[in-house]
Amino acid sequence: MSDSAERIPTVMGALRSPRMLKTEVLAGLVVALALIPEAIAFSIIAGVDPRVGLFASFTMAVSIAFLGGRPAMISAATGAIALVIAPVAKQYGLDYFIATVILAGVLQVVLGVLGVAKLMRFIPRSVMVGFVNALAILIFTSQFPSLIGVPWLVYPLVAVGLLIMFLLPKVTSVVPAPLVAIVLLTVATVVFALNVPNVGGEGELPSSLPALLFPDVPLNLETLSIIAPYALAMAIVGLLESLLTAKLVDDVTDTHSNKTRESWGQGAANVITGFFGGMGGCAMVGQTMINVKASGARTRISTFLAGVFLLILVVGLGDIVALIPMAALAAVMIMVAIGTMDWYSIHPKTLRRMPRSETAVMLATVVVTVATHNLAYGVVVGVVTAMVLFARRVAHLTEVVDVAHPDEDTRAYAVKGELFFASSNDLIYQFDYVGDPKNVVIDMSESHIWDASTVATLDAITSKYEAKGKHVRIIGLNAASAERHVRLSGQLSGGH
Repeated sequence: MSDSAERIPTVMGALRSPRMLKTEVLAGLVVALALIPEAIAFSIIAGVDPRVGLFASFTMAVSIAFLGGRPAMISAATGAIALVIAPVAKQYGLDYFIATVILAGVLQVVLGVLGVAKLMRFIPRSVMVGFVNALAILIFTSQFPSLIGVPWLVYPLVAVGLLIMFLLPKVTSVVPAPLVAIVLLTVATVVFALNVPNVGGEGELPSSLPALLFPDVPLNLETLSIIAPYALAMAIVGLLESLLTAKLVDDVTDTHSNKTRESWGQGAANVITGFFGGMGGCAMVGQTMINVKASGARTRISTFLAGVFLLILVVGLGDIVALIPMAALAAVMIMVAIGTMDWYSIHPKTLRRMPRSETAVMLATVVVTVATHNLAYGVVVGVVTAMVLFARRVAHLTEVVDVAHPDEDTRAYAVKGELFFASSNDLIYQFDYVGDPKNVVIDMSESHIWDASTVATLDAITSKYEAKGKHVRIIGLNAASAERHVRLSGQLSGGH
């Protein structure tokens, strides 16, 4: 359960409410339909059979419904994970590929238990906004294969689908608009025998249930040296995307979730998925937004049913699912992209009001994410950019002031501001080593020492004065700064 379960609709509450249960069931069905073509596409990216991606989406969704810390979030096979571990399948084969997924799951469990989720607090809002906007762009551009170089009939079908999803919620919310669009467009395609691409053309659908599988790889250090780097990359990328998606759902639903549980839950789900021959995965922002935003789901029921419906659709009703036009699914994803985009953040008035550094961080996140098609890379670059710009801004808030001349042999300086590597490096140039009298007092009651770089700078200042035969006295340090100064002063080689 989440950290504030009383604020989130519960499974029992949904089971007691026919209206709520209907919303969860229909949301799960819509998500399952949207998962099929993407799971097939991600399998192709990873260089494995479509069944590997479809089974992964089933086992991930069902497992995370019980293990995850963010109700209503959808986890399945994803493009980011496929890109990270694709080289393993290409170079070493499917067994090493599955072993990589299992090891990545184990690493995620370890990272989750160690509290990696707490690092989420260091991701600034501007990075989150960039993450959301980049996601919207990626969701939209991922539909290009279904929209470029296709029969002209695809375009009116997409337009009709968008129209249905835009207008239907204004009339009724009894049935999710995406589901209505998919059903009506499929019926129209079949009745009028329209020659347009459909799900069946994306790849072969499985005809049997997934079975337990233990990868046939040697259990030795050589195998570990092959799969470990890819497994670690998959673990980090998966956790980053999942925790960011959980934060996004928290914001959309105005609820809080258990990020630590989500971290180890993702790992456990990947281990389970690996042993069922799946390619692993993580949270899917697009499908999660379909579930939470477009369909109104709020509990674990929708996540569980998305996996169950996926299996039923591809194994039991594969012939019918194959008839769904790709135009219908493209329309759903375009609508999700429109709803995901934070339009307020790119409004001219907002951009004029926002500090340039905040806008720069958002743009860096968007550009890198869209360029690499990897949300994790974009977030890392965004966070690093935010840190650099913050350090640069804070560095300029430090000043040295000549405050007093008690007598002709003494001069007193006051250092004001937060002192760390970026702000303290220039500190050494703020004193008059030649012109100052024999005694120099540096009052630091309005400053704080944060790191060893500052202590090294103070040592260098003292050394410069002593080289001129002058005495320096540092006063006014607060308890934490004094402790750090006493512990490190004189221990940093060469004052650097």
